[in-house]
Amino acid sequence: MDREFLARRGIAYTRLLRGRSPYHPSPKFTKEYCRLTESCEEIIAEWMEMARDAYAHVTVKPGVRAYLKQCRAEGRRMAVVTSSVPEHCRTALTHLDLMKYFEGVTLAHDLGLEKRTRPWRAAAEHYGVAPEDCTVFDDSLSACKGARAAKMRVVGVYDGFFAQDEAAMRGFCDVYIRSFEELLLPPRQALRP
Repeated sequence: MDREFLARRGIAYTRLLRGRSPYHPSPKFTKEYCRLTESCEEIIAEWMEMARDAYAHVTVKPGVRAYLKQCRAEGRRMAVVTSSVPEHCRTALTHLDLMKYFEGVTLAHDLGLEKRTRPWRAAAEHYGVAPEDCTVFDDSLSACKGARAAKMRVVGVYDGFFAQDEAAMRGFCDVYIRSFEELLLPPRQALRP
């Protein structure tokens, strides 16, 4: 989205703009750094529209659907905890037909929290689960650190956006995976007479 947003204005992409969010003060930074004439509200509105389209076309990571089916078959309780924009999260989960696997969605935005801080404990409390009995799967090192601070087990998940953090994730997380396919149980072999 950053590249497209800037390309629309004939501006070259820079890593300084990476990671901006509608809930982060970066629209102001983007406006000033790129010397844009639009207001911060207009910039956010354009980002939101671009993201809405992106979330409606997002694909699921390999092995996710099979792993969720496996967890459901084992009777594991599952919920989504996210700092995503609420409507974007719901759009993606609905588009991918994944909501049926989860008890619910805890949105850091609705709690007035960032994902890095307290939503992990709030979600555990909401679902009546001790934090020590929870396992968090996340691709962000800072989110994994927040979950660990909440006394939860942490599975780091590779994502190209955070590729620069892979070594740190491997050293920090209880488990690190490059694909959910690594977590799938092998199919049971048919019993022979």
